[in-house]
Amino acid sequence: MLKDALGAWRGSEEEISRIIDAEPQNAEAWSNRAGVRSAAGDLDGALGDLTMAIKLGLRFRERIIAYGNRGIIRSETGDYEGAIADFSAVIEARPRRSIMKAALMQRALAKEKLGDREGGAADRRLASILSPDLNKQTTVK
Repeated sequence: MLKDALGAWRGSEEEISRIIDAEPQNAEAWSNRAGVRSAAGDLDGALGDLTMAIKLGLRFRERIIAYGNRGIIRSETGDYEGAIADFSAVIEARPRRSIMKAALMQRALAKEKLGDREGGAADRRLASILSPDLNKQTTVK
């Protein structure tokens, strides 16, 4: 999960939950609480919050971060199909090169976990076009 520019979450879970109770349509608050919950190890809570934040609508940058974070959590919990969908959403949004490369590599790993070595290799090739130094990396077995 990503922290804000100062390296801290924007409030405690309780503080953010109060904001959500008062403003249930506040997508940024849902996203912030997901970060707090993820950091505390509450991955199910973080997934639910990220899903709500995405549903409510976030600005471009925050939406990309939310999809990426949700994809990472889904990978960590074994939901590789969900992770692939989230990383695909990041890729389809065409973010800056470094984020696109990271999403391609994460999607490649998820595809490989599902046994799709060809799909993983294709994503790695695309990532290597964005960053030639990736040619040195090998696939996960």
